[in-house]
Amino acid sequence: MPIIHIVLFEFKPTTTYEQVKEVCRNMLALKDKCMHPTTNKPYVKSYGGGRDTSPEGHQGGFSHGFVSEFENEVDRRYYLEEDPAHLKFVASLKDIVQNVRVLDFVPGEF
Repeated sequence: MPIIHIVLFEFKPTTTYEQVKEVCRNMLALKDKCMHPTTNKPYVKSYGGGRDTSPEGHQGGFSHGFVSEFENEVDRRYYLEEDPAHLKFVASLKDIVQNVRVLDFVPGEF
């Protein structure tokens, strides 16, 4: 079953617009940079994201969201725990991102 992985970022007040754009570019680039350990091909099925545009007012400080899809639990686990490109990206956020929320789900499982 595919797994949908949602990530929300709240940037620190000192983060510049250029830094936010760079984080977003780097996040979206992971789709092509993350290579499967055995096939050496991109394994993230889909990737997208952008700035919040909701008029509802329930963002709680989170301004940007990203959604990716993995084929299975093994691929997601590799991405989260071992993929060098993803781990490097996560490390780059420490001085820029104030808060992160992650929600993963399997479509149709409740």
